[in-house]
Amino acid sequence: MARYRFTFDFDPACGDAPLTAARQDIVIGRWQGLRDLLRATGPDWLSRGHRVRTLAQACADSSAMESWLAAEPDSADALVLRAATETARAFTVAIAAGRGVPIDQHRIDLAVRACLRAAEAYPEDPTPWISLISVARLYPSGVGRRELARWWDELHRRDPYSVEGHLQVLHYYSARWHGTHGLMYDFARDAAGAAPPGCPLPVLVQYARVEEYRHALDAAHGQCAAMGLGQHWDHNGAIGDVRRTWERWITGRRTSQAVAPGELRDLHCLAHAACLAGLPDMGGALLRMAGRRATRTPWSYTGDPVRQLTKWHKEPTPEA
Repeated sequence: MARYRFTFDFDPACGDAPLTAARQDIVIGRWQGLRDLLRATGPDWLSRGHRVRTLAQACADSSAMESWLAAEPDSADALVLRAATETARAFTVAIAAGRGVPIDQHRIDLAVRACLRAAEAYPEDPTPWISLISVARLYPSGVGRRELARWWDELHRRDPYSVEGHLQVLHYYSARWHGTHGLMYDFARDAAGAAPPGCPLPVLVQYARVEEYRHALDAAHGQCAAMGLGQHWDHNGAIGDVRRTWERWITGRRTSQAVAPGELRDLHCLAHAACLAGLPDMGGALLRMAGRRATRTPWSYTGDPVRQLTKWHKEPTPEA
C-alpha cells in the first residue's frame, strides 16, 4: 500500500500571496508594502479584514506600523492597522497574564482609543469596529449594554454579513467571557436565520459549539471524560446544526466560487464539526474544497491538527 503523503499548509495568510509578501516586509522593517497592500485591497471588506488582522499579528512584535504612522500620520489605512495592532497587543498581554488575571486598563483604553480614531479616519470601514468589539472583551466587567449595541450597530450598518464581526460578538456573549451559553447560541442562531443563501454566517452555530466545548474544558481542567464531553459533537442537535449550515452556506454557494483566504477558518470550523459529528461525506467534501490550506483552530482544541486532518483526508468519502 502506498504511503499517504498529503501535507498541509498552515500559512497564516491562508494562501493570500500579496499578504505573504507584505508580512515579509515587516520582518525586514519595511512598511511600504503594508501601505501598498491595503491601498490595493480597497473596500473589499472580507479581504481587507483578513489582511488587516493578519498584518496586525505580525506588527504586534515589530515597529513597522509605528514607522508607517511616523511617515504618514494621517493615513487612514495606517490608523486602521494601528487599531488592529493595539488590539492584538492587548490580547497578547492578557494571554501572558493568564485567565482571570486583570491586565493594565491603560493598555485596553489605548486600543479602544486607537479603534475610535481609525473609525473616524475611515468612516466606511467596518474593520475598526470589529477590533473595538474584540478588545471590549478584555474589560473585567465588559462594557455597558448600550455601548456594545452602539458599536454593533456601527459595524452592522457597514457590513451586515461580516462573519468576523459576528464572531467577536459571539465571543463576547459566551460563558467564557461576559455571557452565557444560551445568549451565545441565541445570537448565533438568529444571525444564521437572517443570512441569505450562500452566506457563511450559519457557521456561527459551529463556532458557538467550539466555545461551549472550550468553556467545559476549562471547567474540567482539560479532562474531557470528566465533563461527559465525548458526545459534545455527535448528538442529534449537533448533527442537525451541521446539516443546516451545510444547506444554507455550502449548497447555496456558486459552484465555481473559490474559498477566499478570509473564509478558510470558517470552512475548517464546519469541516471539523462535520467530521466529529460522524458526517464524513460532508467533512471530506469541505476538506477537498480547502485543499492543502489548513488552519490550526478549531482542530487544535480536540487534538493534534495534523493527525486529525490526515485521518479525515484519508477517509474514503462519497461526494456530499
